[in-house]
Amino acid sequence: MSEIPYKIYLSEDEMPTSWYNLRADMKNKPAPLLNPGTGQPMTAQELEGVFCAELVRQELDNDTPLFHIPQEIRDFYKMYRPSPLVRAYCLEKKLDTPAKIYYKFEGNNTSGSHKLNSAIAQAYYAKKQGLKGVTTETGAGQWGTALSMACSYLGLDCKVFMVKCSYEQKPFRREVMRVYGSSVTPSPSETTQVGKKILAEFPGTTGSLGCAISEAVEAAVSNEGYRYVLGSVLNQVLLHQSVIGLESKIAMDKYGVKPDIIIGCAGGGSNLGGLIAPFMGQKLRGEADYRIIAVEPESCPSFTRGKYAYDFCDTGMVCPLAKMYTLGSSFIPSADHAGGLRFHGMSSILSQLYADGYMEARSVPQTGVFEAAELFARAEGTLPAPESSHAIRAAIDEALKCKETGEEKTILFGLTGTGYFDLVAYEKFHNGEMTNNVPTDEDIAKSLARLPEVNG
Repeated sequence: MSEIPYKIYLSEDEMPTSWYNLRADMKNKPAPLLNPGTGQPMTAQELEGVFCAELVRQELDNDTPLFHIPQEIRDFYKMYRPSPLVRAYCLEKKLDTPAKIYYKFEGNNTSGSHKLNSAIAQAYYAKKQGLKGVTTETGAGQWGTALSMACSYLGLDCKVFMVKCSYEQKPFRREVMRVYGSSVTPSPSETTQVGKKILAEFPGTTGSLGCAISEAVEAAVSNEGYRYVLGSVLNQVLLHQSVIGLESKIAMDKYGVKPDIIIGCAGGGSNLGGLIAPFMGQKLRGEADYRIIAVEPESCPSFTRGKYAYDFCDTGMVCPLAKMYTLGSSFIPSADHAGGLRFHGMSSILSQLYADGYMEARSVPQTGVFEAAELFARAEGTLPAPESSHAIRAAIDEALKCKETGEEKTILFGLTGTGYFDLVAYEKFHNGEMTNNVPTDEDIAKSLARLPEVNG
């Protein structure tokens, strides 16, 4: 085995030429999206009123293992991909652990996150369909920034509804979206009927991804030549993000490294699903085994405290129903700083895998996350995003367990992006103003009581 460098860079020739569809290897397929009016599985024709036609095809395909990545998308990827796989030697030394820690770094582009992998794909298919533009929502702003970049590159209009608390907490990320020509509206807003309805029911709300999704969908169907695109949760998004895991596996195989533990932060599931895709595929086929951990915030614990049931993906209840681990579409998380993880539900793919016992989940408090983020920054020299720092928290905890037991486990986690637009959050942490917000059982029960009647 070759000596393992600090950073493993693949060549352009080693970059994946196809996305991997994890569903093809799942014995129990994720449950279909349902029409909320009829309770029947959504048809391609119904979905094409909201989404691009090719993306609908990808969304519904449970059997095709590989989807060719168009050359135009691969050419765009080459601006920032392949991304490095980093051996965290300095963090290992800081922790004095026998564990070997690796992370896949997705922050080496202007959007500062992994979101660009799917943004360019979705924008490409919208352009190919001859659309004028797209609408979307964004939490912390990484997805909105990535989509703004992709649309600018392809000459598409982009309308972004940004969760209100993030709009106020992260003004610089908002301005990057505007640099790339997007319009950015704090959500919920008075610009849509569903926004007005949410504001009437929850006056003074700081918003949520569920709220912003409702507004973006309404804006898409209300404007001719527009379609809605989403940065997480959907099957098509996890498909595009599989490039993360595919590159990770190629790089690790190159040096004869096999991870024992794979860790990803979990909000809607795009990063986690992309990172684990080829490894989970091996696990499903019985070729290898891995311990896979999803890490979510205590303030929005859909895996660890939610219910596996059909629910709306949005607060306004205008989207299809998805079977997922959910806290209820009316659940509005506290205004924590990991805005990208403030979604009430979880990917149907990951939900099915979790229900079937192929992965585990844990929730972590906000202050503990920032403690881990600061330790990582001081050891590795990169300031991580709050979302990514959930995975860092778990990776550190697992490495410290190895220190106690003397086990030489190999840990892989996803560093989804950088935290340079999240300095207000770091300021709150350093000033002792950050709190740990945990919903009560009553809060969650109240929201779950409003699950749609399709659940019986």
